Amino acid sequence: MQSRVIVVGLVRNDRDELLLTRMSDDRGVFPGQWGLTGGGIEPGERMEDALRREIREEVGLEIDSIRPAFFKDGEYEKTFPDGSKESIYMIFLLFHCRAVGQEVTLNAEFSEHAWVSDDRLFDYALNPETRRTFEQLGLERRTP
Repeated sequence: MQSRVIVVGLVRNDRDELLLTRMSDDRGVFPGQWGLTGGGIEPGERMEDALRREIREEVGLEIDSIRPAFFKDGEYEKTFPDGSKESIYMIFLLFHCRAVGQEVTLNAEFSEHAWVSDDRLFDYALNPETRRTFEQLGLERRTP
């Protein structure tokens, strides 16, 4: 089984809203679901450099104020654009960070994005890992 180390950004804007992205229906580990932005560390790449590159490539943002949040792992089935699937062991390194600006330009991996306040995060069809991440951070669904 293939393994990958994945960097994930908890990207906030100057209004302290969190960036969510919706994966395209035909690809990724969680097709069609909302989640966080990130991707694999390339050989020879440092964690922070990979995070900056992934955020830039996926949503067109520069980031700063990068600090580690936590890590987790698991085995997931990834769907590729050609429809093929592969089981991959993934280690996720999550980082808090700030967007420099908030003009988002999505690449082909994503169909939508939203800047969301903490009290509205669970209004979105979150993938299970993003839901667990928010719960670990104490951002659980709030009732009115």
